[in-house]
Amino acid sequence: MKGMRMPILIGLLVVILGIAYSTTFIVTERDQAIVMRFGEIRRTIKEPGIYFKVPTNFVDTVQFIDKRLQTVTLNDKRVQVRDGRRYVVDAFATYRITGPRQFKESVQANMVLAQDRLQTRLDAALRRVYGQREFNAALSAERAAMMREVRDLLRPEALLLGVTIVDVRVQRTDLLPEVSARTFDRMKAERLAEAAQLRALGTQTKLRIEAEADREAVVTVAKARRESEIVRGKGEAQRNKIFAEAFSKDPEFFAFYRSMKAYVESMGGSDTTMVLSPNTEFFRYFGNEGGASATKAPAAPATGSRTESSSTTTPAATTPTTTAPTTTAPATTAPGTTTE
Repeated sequence: MKGMRMPILIGLLVVILGIAYSTTFIVTERDQAIVMRFGEIRRTIKEPGIYFKVPTNFVDTVQFIDKRLQTVTLNDKRVQVRDGRRYVVDAFATYRITGPRQFKESVQANMVLAQDRLQTRLDAALRRVYGQREFNAALSAERAAMMREVRDLLRPEALLLGVTIVDVRVQRTDLLPEVSARTFDRMKAERLAEAAQLRALGTQTKLRIEAEADREAVVTVAKARRESEIVRGKGEAQRNKIFAEAFSKDPEFFAFYRSMKAYVESMGGSDTTMVLSPNTEFFRYFGNEGGASATKAPAAPATGSRTESSSTTTPAATTPTTTAPTTTAPATTAPGTTTE
């Protein structure tokens, strides 16, 4: 009898332990539980601890739901703004399951199904918010307000699933490739137009400055020439005055000086050839220091003056060494006098 009781006791102990195990369940800090009796939700448990139910899973069943922070993402979604242009957007939303009963009733506590529905609602909220904005809004400081607006649009619909949306963030907002090319071309055209305008303004300023500088240069040169002519005239007047005073003091010496100067300037070139009669007034002082000739003495300075004025194009040189022609020489040979 004792040998037969041991297996029975062991079997009873196993049954008791099985019943006790099926009666209790543990809810951890990261979970929440739904207790169902014959498929009907009887209660929800959100606090961690040890709980009891009707033994076996045939009557009461327990379904655990994660209450940690979850994330749903959207990648490469094309959204259209008010003017018809499009963006490529990456966004994500963080959420928690705060209503296990609604979560069970709406999506059967299926996380995959819940993710799909949240993605659909997040996509719709993004399209709505972007569709109310201008093209540059998503790339400006208004982006933070847009994310808050998407979050506020998503929260009421998520609560119907037993989900609380914590936050919504837009990770990336890029232009479509074709839109990027058109935008780049437009920006390039704007920069080129701006550069052309700046160059035109620079050219205009340059021409104005050059015109002012040319005008000032002409005025300055004109003033300088006027002043130089005035100074030159005064100098000429002073020179003539000095010459007149010198001529009045010794007319004979002045005539001699003018003749000598005429000889230097007329015969100073290396290839000067003169064919003149030796009896001309021009050679008055060539053989006679006193300038005696058939003509009267005061005429020599006038002849020298005419010779000087006619030979002013010949550069001055050192006083040449000349040989005075004889008065008896023929006119065909004596006038040809060459000096170097």
